[in-house]
Amino acid sequence: MMIFLDFEKPVAALEARILELQAAAQESDVDADAEIAKLRGKADKQLADTYANLTAWQKTQVARHPERPHFKHYIASMFEDFMPLAGDRAFGDDQAIIGGLARLHGRRVMVIGHEKGDDTQSRIRHNFGMGKPEGYRKAIRLMELADRFGIPVVSLVDTSGAFPGIQAEERGQAEAIARSTEACLALGVPMIACIVGEGGSGGAVALAAADRVLMFQYAVYSVISPEGCASILWRTGDKAADAAQAMKMTADDLKSLRIIDRIVKEPVGGAHRDHALAAATLASAIDEELEALSAFSAKELVQQRRAKFLSMGA
Repeated sequence: MMIFLDFEKPVAALEARILELQAAAQESDVDADAEIAKLRGKADKQLADTYANLTAWQKTQVARHPERPHFKHYIASMFEDFMPLAGDRAFGDDQAIIGGLARLHGRRVMVIGHEKGDDTQSRIRHNFGMGKPEGYRKAIRLMELADRFGIPVVSLVDTSGAFPGIQAEERGQAEAIARSTEACLALGVPMIACIVGEGGSGGAVALAAADRVLMFQYAVYSVISPEGCASILWRTGDKAADAAQAMKMTADDLKSLRIIDRIVKEPVGGAHRDHALAAATLASAIDEELEALSAFSAKELVQQRRAKFLSMGA
């Protein structure tokens, strides 16, 4: 059953009524098709109207929706011949960051991304998508491998932030994030980064210092969570909605600030309502950007990437 967010309650009420009529029609000979069709039209319009005017905080809730597609869903829907490559060749393998070789519309790519998990067991295994040093060092290894063989890199970013635990700090979390960011900027092959859910702080930037940064319509990208920002500024998480608005963390805000390069439209009601359509739309956008970047030499890619990030805030 679909999980509805708080601001979707009017839609939820209409959907519940539709289910009641469908159940009643199955139990009797009453023809409720006309009434169901009428309610379906109302529900679809209510959903479209609701999502046409979302606040920054509501978009944050959509980006965190438990049924939103994750890395594994995009791998299954968008890519062919995925071959996972594990480990950082130093400490171990981090399941929060997954990567490997694949094909996108027939084109060889190295795909790397965060996996949050979608139930209790998998969320624990993937550490809720919060990467550890070995995860970012694995990403560095895969990016360097791709660079060596002339394979474009695609990253799918969806993390609340890098893991802040003591053990991660002991193993050099800050350096690993910095080195991963450096590896992105030094690539002699095209790199496309896609913010597909949450893009939280350095844990996201470490996989997103790319030639082109794409962002789903209802994704968010920020240096800190709205709750964290509210706790610092107002000493309470209750001001999270105000913080989200002030932080300019939505795709529209970031496009106007030139932090991202392209907004990828989601299905009406968010990517969680149609995984296949969301994946197909994203795949087409990535393919278009890779095609455009294929005309540049390694030197040109590095120079343009450097100039792009140095110009931010200028």
